[in-house]
Amino acid sequence: MKYDQIDKALFIKNRKKFMARMKPKSIAVFNSNDIYPISADSTMPFKQHSDILYLSGIDQEESILLLFPDALDKKYRQVLFVRETNAHIAVWEGAKLDKEQARSVSGIETVYWLSDFDKIFFSLMTESEVIYFNTNEHYRQAVETQTREDRFIIKTKDEFPGHQVAKSNPILQEIRGEKEKEEIDLIKRACEITEKGFRRILGFTKPGIWEYELEAEFLHEFIINRSKGFAYTPIIASGNNANVLHYIENNKQCKNGDLILMDVGAEYANYCSDMTRTIPVNGRFSERQRQVYEAVLKVKNEATQMLIPGASWTEYHEEVGKLMTSALIDLKLLKKSDVDNESKDWPAYKKYFMHGTSHHLGLDTHDYGPIKTPMKANMVFTVEPGIYLPEEGFGIRLEDDVVITSNGDPVNLMENIPIEVDEIESLMNG
Repeated sequence: MKYDQIDKALFIKNRKKFMARMKPKSIAVFNSNDIYPISADSTMPFKQHSDILYLSGIDQEESILLLFPDALDKKYRQVLFVRETNAHIAVWEGAKLDKEQARSVSGIETVYWLSDFDKIFFSLMTESEVIYFNTNEHYRQAVETQTREDRFIIKTKDEFPGHQVAKSNPILQEIRGEKEKEEIDLIKRACEITEKGFRRILGFTKPGIWEYELEAEFLHEFIINRSKGFAYTPIIASGNNANVLHYIENNKQCKNGDLILMDVGAEYANYCSDMTRTIPVNGRFSERQRQVYEAVLKVKNEATQMLIPGASWTEYHEEVGKLMTSALIDLKLLKKSDVDNESKDWPAYKKYFMHGTSHHLGLDTHDYGPIKTPMKANMVFTVEPGIYLPEEGFGIRLEDDVVITSNGDPVNLMENIPIEVDEIESLMNG
């Protein structure tokens, strides 16, 4: 790992929160992700499953966390299983965590090699009545691949048919949504790295540059600041490419007079940042581009102030829709008659702003967190309105990462990343 080791106190707190919500005589098991094959002897880079990472800090493959608050022997109330390391593995792959290192990272005293899992798991299941399975129930998930977690569930249901089944996900959605201070600090660190990348490209951008060159500049800056790289696949979309919401080819040349929409974020210690900025290729906004840009920025700033404890997710998005409707009328993109005759299911503003305004942010870019209950302090949300104008050859989206606070005054973790028109033009022409 490139990042500094996270204080184990975070993971101790996270486990305590999860275990306090478990049913009596229940066991919860969390598996690491697989290393996925590509072809021949190649594999995709390993990315740890967010849930076992959140609860243990263990950032390597073939690891299992077991939580059993009512275990008769106290040492089995929190158990970590890690891949046994040896000299051969150290030479070919690099050393893995030994047991003492696993204790230091996680704060869990009872650590075994993975080969001991089946025997210990069977013994503990004889004491328990309920097994928590960690299924993926994120509202945006669309997974077709069978995971290590899936295989564990199938095997356990077959071997222990008499146990009741419970779900880890509702607990995780609740507790992962409200961030600890340490987590907010890590997200802020990721935002600071993203800022370095953005400032780097402001002085690099000019007519004739290629989108992939800008992507490379971001990546360079991220990695030299101890990030693994992008928190998600970057979008570097010049001209009309900005009107494709998930444009990721990044293979076009940037032309004089065009805008570039960049949806880019660094990760740090597996925590994500998520930024969008839109800048002029030649360093100067046209009058029309500035007009639309200022409208988007105004909606973003006003939407940010709505992120307060007790706010409703649904009502928040409805209110942002009203702000955008007003902005589009001012821009003469909508007429009052368009709004009067709009469909309730697809408001008129959706023609130009068709995606959501915010999502939870954390260990995942679209992080866990409740959306059917009121917002709470220490939740972290993106704020990302946009206006997309294919007929005019450009689209503008602006996005920051914001912490809800108990006093109702949201904290923008990206407040130092240039966003005002005059500052961007000054930095690009300085």
